[in-house]
Amino acid sequence: MTNPSEIIPGVLFYSYLSTLRKEKVGFFEYNTLVLQVAGIFTLVTSDETVSMSAGNMILIRKNQLVEIIKQPVNGEDYQTIVIILKEDVLRQIALERHIEPVQKYTGPANVVIPENDFLRGFFQSIIPYVKHSEETIAHTVGELKIKEAVQLLLHTNPKLAGFLFDFSEPHKIDLEKFMVGNYHFNVPVEKFAQLTGRSLAGFKRDFQKTFGMAPRQWLQEKRLTEARHLIESKHKKPSDIYLDLGFESLSHFSRSFKNKYGKAPTAL
Repeated sequence: MTNPSEIIPGVLFYSYLSTLRKEKVGFFEYNTLVLQVAGIFTLVTSDETVSMSAGNMILIRKNQLVEIIKQPVNGEDYQTIVIILKEDVLRQIALERHIEPVQKYTGPANVVIPENDFLRGFFQSIIPYVKHSEETIAHTVGELKIKEAVQLLLHTNPKLAGFLFDFSEPHKIDLEKFMVGNYHFNVPVEKFAQLTGRSLAGFKRDFQKTFGMAPRQWLQEKRLTEARHLIESKHKKPSDIYLDLGFESLSHFSRSFKNKYGKAPTAL
């Protein structure tokens, strides 16, 4: 199994593999809790790189573009358990516990959670669902497991309430800085607009003012320029870089490269 297996639909996922794998995950829509069972999990954003090994947990902030590297170690298979903390359930928890939603969370985007007996026991309780994912009971406990996870996170660190219960929309941010740092993610223009705190129309208007061209044109130009630099100056192979630069396939990359530069990337 190389892709995450969905144990409880939309809530609980289990990833298992035996070889190094780099994934352009793209957009994290929801707050996400990850337990590293075996191997090394590395999360890369435009601002930081965070790694954790077996037994560690990390809380990943919603509305992020990320790359994840999964690395088995010491001959063991890589294993991760992932829980999606969907906003509708978090809103319900806030109501039940009389928690006032935060206006705007400004702390770290990714928080490594210290290991403790409560959270370790919680993840151990999930193992049966992983081992027996065909059982229909798994489909009835998703919301309960989210609520339990949130309760334990708040017990571990009450300040995480600001992280979990911020229901505000992304605020308007520096468009140029964000795009230069995240152009290589293969996500729709609409998602870039959302992440910069703009409507699609506002995003396109501000983009034209900032870069002097439409978003899709700029993304194509930026990715191809970087591709040529990596091939000519860093001696990278086209097959090694096309996914990292946001192209859907090697053929798509080669065709776009040839259209711009008049020759195939392999010709360089």
